[in-house]
Amino acid sequence: MSTSPAASGFGPIAGTAPPSLCDREPHVPADRLVAEMVPPPRFDSVRFDTYIPDPNQPTQTEAVQVLAGFAAGLGGAHAIGGGRRGFLGLGRPRAPKTPAGPRGVYLDGGYGVGKTHLLASLWHATPAEPSLKAFGTFVELTNLVGALGFQKTVQTLSGHRLVCIDEFELDDPGDTVLVSSLLGKLVDAGVALAATSNTLPGKLGEGRFAAVDFLREIQGLAARFRPLRIDGEDYRHRGLPEAPAPFADEEVAKAAYATEGASLDDFPSLLAHLAKVHPSRYGALTDGLKAVCLTDVQPVPDQSTALRLVVLADRLYDREVPVLASGMPFDRLFSEEMLNGGYRKKYFRAISRLTALARDAKGLVDGA
Repeated sequence: MSTSPAASGFGPIAGTAPPSLCDREPHVPADRLVAEMVPPPRFDSVRFDTYIPDPNQPTQTEAVQVLAGFAAGLGGAHAIGGGRRGFLGLGRPRAPKTPAGPRGVYLDGGYGVGKTHLLASLWHATPAEPSLKAFGTFVELTNLVGALGFQKTVQTLSGHRLVCIDEFELDDPGDTVLVSSLLGKLVDAGVALAATSNTLPGKLGEGRFAAVDFLREIQGLAARFRPLRIDGEDYRHRGLPEAPAPFADEEVAKAAYATEGASLDDFPSLLAHLAKVHPSRYGALTDGLKAVCLTDVQPVPDQSTALRLVVLADRLYDREVPVLASGMPFDRLFSEEMLNGGYRKKYFRAISRLTALARDAKGLVDGA
């Protein structure tokens, strides 16, 4: 049964009721997981020359220069791996051993300084067919291993020229060992690597940078990475107005009915539904949506729910789906204990991204 506001007290405003995310339980086949390992829609058109370095942060300009050179250097790499055969890569010739020295780059900086923009730009700039480059978050990579198995994942990715891992989860020791082992196999196969990461629990109060933690956690791979520190403020708040205040429930519902492709849910019901859907499917959960409308936004009750919401916020942000909401503003979603705890960086990233999407959604009310 639908748990959308229309089914929970809001009568139809006009036309067909908007869909509810709570009615969706997507199933994502393994081949889609592989095919979707490309930069998300938000980063389809980004390039190094569309990254605008802050003139007060010279490390940003340096990062662009180093990454552009890194991409250019991959032009002749892995040439015998070009004969890709099927999405599992079965039958591909063995790649040569990678040369000694750094074969990867690690982008080290706080949220909102453009690390994902730069990582996606590196993917686009690398001279290889899209099928020979992979881009995904740490969670998406672990989901791929879960879907294919470790050995099949190695076979699938070992013919690539470049694998980019966004938001390497240093706060998950088990998965860190798994992915570190995978990356070791890929390096041995001649694959170039690039990564960004989150910081470890307990380290967040010591600063926003995580290079030491990252290099320690990947252990034997550390010598393969060159860390690039990127200083700066969250660009989503740089010179932009504050996010609009939440709207009334009736305004949100009216906008949902008036906006083609908008979903409509009450926030507590959506949080409950997220517990029933694996986070690897949150992207598919939003397929076809042009906007997400939420009523009765409340503080998130516990950390497990909060971490699921972080993943949903990332997928919505990647896909540039505006979020129109009533209730509490997004900067009050997480408790002080959460914001001061081990996952602090994730929660601030979610607040920043949801705030940007709320700003994008303001026009939905004006046009309703």
